[in-house]
Amino acid sequence: MKTKYLYGFHPCLEAIRSGHPIERVFLKKGLNGELFQEVFHLIRKQGIPYQFVPVEKLNRITGKNHQGLIAVEALIEYQPLEEVVARVFESGNDPLILLLDGITDVRNLGAIARSAEAAGVNALVLPEKGSAAINADALRTSSGALYMLPVCRTPDLLQTVRYLKTSGIKIFGASEKANALHYQADLTGPLALVMGAEDTGISYGMIKELDQQIRIPLAGKMESLNVSVAAGVLLFEILRQRNA
Repeated sequence: MKTKYLYGFHPCLEAIRSGHPIERVFLKKGLNGELFQEVFHLIRKQGIPYQFVPVEKLNRITGKNHQGLIAVEALIEYQPLEEVVARVFESGNDPLILLLDGITDVRNLGAIARSAEAAGVNALVLPEKGSAAINADALRTSSGALYMLPVCRTPDLLQTVRYLKTSGIKIFGASEKANALHYQADLTGPLALVMGAEDTGISYGMIKELDQQIRIPLAGKMESLNVSVAAGVLLFEILRQRNA
């Protein structure tokens, strides 16, 4: 599957106005003018991730007249989290939401999505910035799960967690420093699970929002698991408890 790009102001403006799914927008540093202001306003309004880059990066992507603006077409259609949560509650079920905090490896993202879909996760939530892109590698690793699983983007992961808490959803986070083992915690009911980056774990601000931290017991010399493996272990413990 080949990444598709849109070049220049008018094609990008038309795509964004029409609601065409956009994964990310690259903007040349120092851009200004009316068209730039219009594009930038729409990007921010629609929550599309963007990045200001040197013109050399844009030239490496294409030799065409990009006018300092390149949009990467999204390979999936993102969904509003509020609508997903409302649908689950209205169906009489307890939501299960998975939030990724700083997961930047696309293969980990794809593997997590595969486990999440199999475990019945209702939504996979990614921050607009600081997250792996959903590209061809992520889709291949997910074995198509990213097409089946509702994926939501948020400009502020902390605000999203606070919204989930006000909706009656408990927030659990995975940490090897936690006292409670994952099978000792009550993982039934409306629940959201936060998985952090392998090197830094869950961010400090996010830890303060958690209702409980849980860890997976290890018997060997390794101090931690790959994040996609850990996510699978925790998600299927949640599924086991829900079906008990």
